[in-house]
Amino acid sequence: MSRILFITASRIGDAVLSTGLLAHLAATRPWARFTVACGASAADLFRPAPFVERVIPMVKRKRSGHWLDLWRATVTTPWSLVVDLRGSGIGYVLPTLERRVLRSSWEPKHRLLHLASVLGIERPLAPVLWNNPAQEAEAARLIPAGGPVLAVGPTANWGAKQWPAERFARVAEAVTAASGILPGARVAVFGAEAERESVRPLLDTLPAERVIDLIGKTDLATIHACIRRADLYVGNDSGLMHIAAASGTPTLGLFGPSSELFYGPTGRHCAAVRGPRSFEDICHAPDFDHRSGDCMMLDLEVERVVAAAEDLWRSAHA
Repeated sequence: MSRILFITASRIGDAVLSTGLLAHLAATRPWARFTVACGASAADLFRPAPFVERVIPMVKRKRSGHWLDLWRATVTTPWSLVVDLRGSGIGYVLPTLERRVLRSSWEPKHRLLHLASVLGIERPLAPVLWNNPAQEAEAARLIPAGGPVLAVGPTANWGAKQWPAERFARVAEAVTAASGILPGARVAVFGAEAERESVRPLLDTLPAERVIDLIGKTDLATIHACIRRADLYVGNDSGLMHIAAASGTPTLGLFGPSSELFYGPTGRHCAAVRGPRSFEDICHAPDFDHRSGDCMMLDLEVERVVAAAEDLWRSAHA
């Protein structure tokens, strides 16, 4: 049996972006079985894939001890192919018939094109995620049928990329108003439990009977199944945004001190929106401080986001 080791990112968003490459390998080598090594936070995303027989969560350790752990867990397997998307040395020391190691690049192109280049492919491979029946059933329980749903991802892994929760509330109010594109829609709010207080203005503003509070309620793969049941997703540049894009639900990503050129949502119906300043305007400004957790997206107006959501919705249903 052919066995492939697929080493991907520790961060959720980057791990999601790599799934298109993994799906391509599975489609072109249907006889192969895969082991995926990834960050512990992203591990649940890969377990439902039918061709993945093992997931190795990598827990960061001092002095790069996590790489030694991975070597110990994989060195005795006769690999047919090792794909290392983290550019580490392990791709060169494991026994394998073929190896592909991604090199760092600052070319101005989307991360999907960079990832595809490890196999010599010159087109983006859109992310693909999987669900098992139990996750589908849980998603149906959490978001039962009964009218439209707006999914919202108001958090991010860096405060500077997190648009104010009260502005998300105003967007949700406009989108779900009687004159909006999703009149009377329920609003499903996603995030980690530790992020609850930062988005409380959103939860407290919307009518309680229309809020589906999914903050800290389930795993990432089930979140994917939940977002698939939504009609529209609006959220910050984050791992959740990339999960939404992979779901096929129309996805609008909000950008500020990160680049949509490199990390914009990619899928059938996706768009990005930002304020009047470009990524370069923000991050090359004299007062830019990468250590700051203060929001750097305050010039992105609610009306601009609502208009972008309406444009995306209409294009997706044209």
